[in-house]
Amino acid sequence: MPTIPPGQSPRPAPEPHQHRRMAESFGVDAERYDRARPRYPRALIDRIAATRSGPDASPGRAPGVLDVGCGTGIAAQQFEAAGCGVLGVDADARMAELARRRGLPVEVSTFEAWDPAGRTFDAVVAAQAWHWVDPVAGAAKAARALRPGGRLAVFWNAGQLPPGLMEAVADVYDRVLPDSLAARQWTASAVDGYTALCDKAADGMREAGAYGVPERWRFDWEWTYARDEWLDLLSTTGVHTTLPPAQLEEVLSGVGAAVDAAGGGFTMRYATVASTAIRTGSA
Repeated sequence: MPTIPPGQSPRPAPEPHQHRRMAESFGVDAERYDRARPRYPRALIDRIAATRSGPDASPGRAPGVLDVGCGTGIAAQQFEAAGCGVLGVDADARMAELARRRGLPVEVSTFEAWDPAGRTFDAVVAAQAWHWVDPVAGAAKAARALRPGGRLAVFWNAGQLPPGLMEAVADVYDRVLPDSLAARQWTASAVDGYTALCDKAADGMREAGAYGVPERWRFDWEWTYARDEWLDLLSTTGVHTTLPPAQLEEVLSGVGAAVDAAGGGFTMRYATVASTAIRTGSA
């Protein structure tokens, strides 16, 4: 265990947005990411799309929605289906290229460095991505890009494995990746973890000083996974995108065996949690 030299304080743990290697690792297999990642509840999409920032404003006006960390365009496609014009911003050119092939305009940049260039939007959203953005700088940048009355909405899918399978999967990680973030995630509540991210996002909105009182939204739903569908998804998440191939294969083999023992599939209970606030001020 490292020791701290006399007279020095321990360094605080880096914030998620400072983990740039992981933040920009998801494009290693953009096709898999796009295929495997879950979508978002229609009720959430519709509620954001209903935002109006004035008598002539509508998220249906192109582009009415700015999608931060748009990835391959998963959420953007849902907003487009709801009648919204969408512009994406993503730091990973590989993810952006796949989204562009589907017709989504994407600008490659971290959000903190992105230039609105005088453009304004009715809604700024981030789906499973705001933890890769500095919460205060991001909220301030979003305020610059929002019309007065527009909405900033950041949201995450928090999934919980069924009891029994959760313990079996945790055993795999304890064996293959002991003391890792990946191992700890199976012993903690996913909803609690993402609720903490919502709290941090709301604090950023308050500190930016350009929003009304932040609101918390929650949408509960379920999805059933077959074994291979779950392993496909697992390969696209967090720590797994940066594992050496042999170690990733050992994890997937162990998790696959656990799912097989549970009947070859399972139903995941999801809660999609969101922090959202309205841009105040006048045009």
